[in-house]
Amino acid sequence: MDASIKDVFQKVGNTKTLSQKIERTIEDAIRQRKLAVGSKLPTEREMCESFGVSRTALREALRRLSARGLIEIKKGSGMYVSDINIEDAISSLSLYYDLSFDANLIAQIIEVRRVYEPQNAKLAALNRSEKYLQKLDANITDFINCNPDNTQLEADIDNRFHLLIAQATQNPIIQISMEPVYYLIPRMRDLIYANVDGEKENTLDFHRRIYKAIKDQDSDAAYEQMENHLKRNEQIYHNYLSK
Repeated sequence: MDASIKDVFQKVGNTKTLSQKIERTIEDAIRQRKLAVGSKLPTEREMCESFGVSRTALREALRRLSARGLIEIKKGSGMYVSDINIEDAISSLSLYYDLSFDANLIAQIIEVRRVYEPQNAKLAALNRSEKYLQKLDANITDFINCNPDNTQLEADIDNRFHLLIAQATQNPIIQISMEPVYYLIPRMRDLIYANVDGEKENTLDFHRRIYKAIKDQDSDAAYEQMENHLKRNEQIYHNYLSK
């Protein structure tokens, strides 16, 4: 075990349970990049000796670290620091929101969208590439051609339009923050498309206006059109949920 690794794996005290202390020590080392992505951890025997703990305490800490995606345990090979990417972050948040889905969460999602999405549209107008213009244009065509009886698919296509705008900002923090929210929208929008006459046509009109503003790089118009779009959505949801 080299010197830098020895700095991490030292005897732990007993102010917390031993397994919690080990877990926090390894987590802090990963956060501080003392343990680099892909690096191999010492063996269980070496870590038990370094921490001064039993295998039971160590294995409980390693189990929790593995469950949280911080380390990967490869049978017959060893334990490695995981490479946590943008998809992992989005997946974890999506699961949390999905398990918390209820009327209160719907109201909170609407509020978050009203705060962030107009600004996202503005940034997309400033930063968009030809790639995302093509994807947004194709999305509108898909929306037009979607069978009106397939409300779930309509909701999915609508959701994808807003997701593409978040991606078109070219800001990964926006993508991480907003994608989990968008994964829930089809569950909400399916109810609306199935129960509100003419909502598809209204949504399509707003999407065309937002797309044009982004294409023209008119950031103020993109902001305004998205803001108006979400104001209407908020009223539709309020009317539906208050019944």
